[in-house]
Amino acid sequence: MRFQGKITNWKDDKGFGFINPNGGGDQVFVHIKSFANRQRRPVGDEIVTYELRVDVKGRSQAENVAFVGERAPSNISPARRNISLILAAFFLAFVAASASVGKLPFAVLWLYLVGSAVAFLAYALDKSAAKNDQWRTKESTLHLFALVGGWPGALAAQRLLRHKSKKQSFQTVFWATVVLNCGVLAWLLSPSGSAALRSFLAAV
Repeated sequence: MRFQGKITNWKDDKGFGFINPNGGGDQVFVHIKSFANRQRRPVGDEIVTYELRVDVKGRSQAENVAFVGERAPSNISPARRNISLILAAFFLAFVAASASVGKLPFAVLWLYLVGSAVAFLAYALDKSAAKNDQWRTKESTLHLFALVGGWPGALAAQRLLRHKSKKQSFQTVFWATVVLNCGVLAWLLSPSGSAALRSFLAAV
């Protein structure tokens, strides 16, 4: 998550200063090495955006700092982003192919497509809310969308929108939902699971 504040007490000879967070709170230490753009040195009073980390002594420090108006670089490499998008697309293509040959009902394909669209939209709205300090979508809700079949769209949103992609605790739960969902799909592709699903659909 990124924050915004104003640089104060900048000591250019030593290459560090502090940031006063917007909305108040304790000052945050910032070092020149934490700036994304090394070609531009701060002089003080600039508005910047930044991410927070805690050093070994428990003190807050800014990292990945960018001057307002400059785009902060992503910590996700293009290769990693592309692999994630390919994985999501390949999975949906696999489900579509399985439905086409009759191994899965088309209702399952639609569940994944609609779920992915809803999940992508939920991530987009949550990122917008985070930027504007508005009501946020609960992480449990985002995980629920992934669990019921929206994880391809959620994965695409994480990479394309750069949202929830670096929080380790969130990623751990997210990938657990992916594994659980794929496990259920694998069961549905088995003879017993396929028979149970078709019986259910026939009953409803």
